[in-house]
Amino acid sequence: MKGEPELFNEIDLDKYESLKEAPENEPERQYYYMAKCRELIGLIEKKKGRKLTVYNLVVGCQMNAKDSEKIQGILTQIGFEKTDAEETADMVIYNTCTVRENANLKVYGRLGYLNSLKRERPDMLIAMCGCMMQEKHVVDTIKEKYRFVDIVFGTYNIYKTAELLYLRLTGGNMVIDIWNENKGIVEELPAVREYPFKSGVNIMYGCNNFCTYCIVPYVRGREKSRTSADIIDEIKKLVKDGVREVMLLGQNVNSYGKGLEEDITFAKLLYMVNDIEGLERIRFMTSHPKDLSDDLIYAIRDCKKVCRHFHLPLQSGSDTVLKRMNRHYDQERYLGLVKKLRDTIPDIAITTDIIVGFPGETDEDFEETMKVVEEARFDGAFTFIYSKRTGTPAASYPDQVSADIVKKRFDRLLSRVQAIASERISAHQSKVMEAMVEGMDDHLEGYVTGRLSNNVMVHFPGDGSLIGKIVPVMLKESKGFYYIGEMV
Repeated sequence: MKGEPELFNEIDLDKYESLKEAPENEPERQYYYMAKCRELIGLIEKKKGRKLTVYNLVVGCQMNAKDSEKIQGILTQIGFEKTDAEETADMVIYNTCTVRENANLKVYGRLGYLNSLKRERPDMLIAMCGCMMQEKHVVDTIKEKYRFVDIVFGTYNIYKTAELLYLRLTGGNMVIDIWNENKGIVEELPAVREYPFKSGVNIMYGCNNFCTYCIVPYVRGREKSRTSADIIDEIKKLVKDGVREVMLLGQNVNSYGKGLEEDITFAKLLYMVNDIEGLERIRFMTSHPKDLSDDLIYAIRDCKKVCRHFHLPLQSGSDTVLKRMNRHYDQERYLGLVKKLRDTIPDIAITTDIIVGFPGETDEDFEETMKVVEEARFDGAFTFIYSKRTGTPAASYPDQVSADIVKKRFDRLLSRVQAIASERISAHQSKVMEAMVEGMDDHLEGYVTGRLSNNVMVHFPGDGSLIGKIVPVMLKESKGFYYIGEMV
């Protein structure tokens, strides 16, 4: 149980109903289209004799999840009710990811399923958005093979959900609206938060790093930071609405502030967020090692509300591979950062991402990765087999590694990182630490699930009244990657 989803930043649409033309300025333009869609949806409701439902599937990172909260908020204000029953929903929307090829293949598979639903219920609406839609070959495929899709849009114009829906409802044809760049940041939209007590907050969009394996800069665009005033204002509103923890989001939060007129860095922003009264916890992701400054490390140390968890993607321990990846740091620099983090903040938990089988990776290169794993002793690691992404430089590299070799390396890496993580997590056994209760335990009746500052989960006896609260918990028994505890 996460708490009932609630509408945040609800807009008074009544004053936009009488407007004869859509305003030019955002977000007022979208409020106008939300009001117009509400009228149209109301007419359909009367005809059907019930509320319309929407199934909103989000795939991918926290940025996608945040986008889908906005989409759901817009559709809720229009009049849709959220449902988990895809097969009976009046509208289905997929917010897609394209970081790995499997994600694309799964979407095409689901589209086949939606086609069968659409044949049974022709008035069902189907919308596709997100990173996958920013790839031209994907949109071309949808136009050619999946003509039953009603709306297609990308990552830069999520805020136009109501406008695009209005065009589809009044025009009758497939609506495709894909932008090649971010034309501006539009916030102040309604959102349905998954949790009433914690929320993601976008501090920037896009990425300038162009790692050779990564499609993100091509589908999310170049970096654009929000002003600190807008960020602080949003967080204060969230806190007033009951939020106690925020996750500051960006593809590379360490480079926050570049391009803004104000003199601001991510370290300075952390101090500002830390000073917000009523806020109790601050998390952030993701960080790029090349931009991790001493000032940021000191800010994490000094800001008591910042959680003791740092996700620092490694990707590879080999200097040769890191150069081919265009990562702009080497093994020595990375391990130096890990040491500085732990020396400055002794209770910090460091997690990472590692790719196995990058083109040209030799046995020697892989051993260098294993060396870093042994020295860094990560508290957790997301391990991935390299996935060739069309449109990235690495996709054309000739020296792709065979699947058999990659599998052996991956299994060995996974086994070791899990063993080290288990050892590090188990070191906290018998300690009392604070946990934010996120919901009822799915597997243990009469238990709740909480998250420690270091991002480790703990399960302990409790009831729904604890959800959203931060409570002290004795970590009685380590289960390798989580704890069984008892509130004290």
